[in-house]
Amino acid sequence: MNFKQLTYFIAVAEELHFGRAAERLDMAQPPLSRQIKQLEEDLGAILFNRGRSAISLTQAGERLLARGKSILAQLEDTQLEVRRLGQGAEGRLRIGFVGSATFGILPNIIRSYRANYPEVNLSLIPMNNADLHRALVSRELDVVFARPTLKDPEFLSKHLVEEKLILALPDIVDTGTRTVAKLERLMTHHLILYPERPRPSYADMVLKAIEDAGFEAPLRIWCMDLQTALSLVAVGEGVCVVPESVANAPRKGMKFLNIEPEIARTELSVNYRVDEQGVHVKNFVNIAQKVARKMF
Repeated sequence: MNFKQLTYFIAVAEELHFGRAAERLDMAQPPLSRQIKQLEEDLGAILFNRGRSAISLTQAGERLLARGKSILAQLEDTQLEVRRLGQGAEGRLRIGFVGSATFGILPNIIRSYRANYPEVNLSLIPMNNADLHRALVSRELDVVFARPTLKDPEFLSKHLVEEKLILALPDIVDTGTRTVAKLERLMTHHLILYPERPRPSYADMVLKAIEDAGFEAPLRIWCMDLQTALSLVAVGEGVCVVPESVANAPRKGMKFLNIEPEIARTELSVNYRVDEQGVHVKNFVNIAQKVARKMF
């Protein structure tokens, strides 16, 4: 039994008339009758009681009608599901990100994507740059937000935003009414850096920026992520150089100052594989770029 035969059978079973069924199927009656006869032979069961003026379903026909409708309904559902997956309207998307992205553009991107594709399941996974790189290579993630941009011939990277670096410091430090911190004054505090490993990392970018400005970084305190670094700043352990967007979420125990002179800028990018064929990633990247253009 094939799909075409099942369709023919259901039409005849519902109409209980070969002529009306043929008209419904937009075909001649003789080939329809032959198809039903062939189906009965293939199944080894009579499906219709054929009378002089009417036909009716046998028990075998009744069972096939019930099962056949269920099969067609499942097939239609499957076609719809596959079509929606192909269009990116449902499915899943695994997103990796550096912690600092949550203070800036990432929440707006997620909100906009969710508004357009509410039935796509999102997995959001914070990682440092090295782990993001590894996970994208191994296809554990579909798209990642990295700082700095990931460099790999297997990746495509789209610039989203460039930010200056600012200083997070304990609010117990007396800065008066100043809104800027001289770089030489930064050297009088312990410098909190993240991540400690793997290297090179965002921490190395900060250290290089300080050294390029002609200063030697002071005593260093290492930790694994931005949230831990901010917690250490809040309890007075030292200061931390962070992207400007981190100041968008004020935190008890700390304040933020611009660094003078400006030491560097940091780029947040969205990265995905060159060979990525899924429409989910393309839709997500397009929305990320649209949100970035509106915000900056």
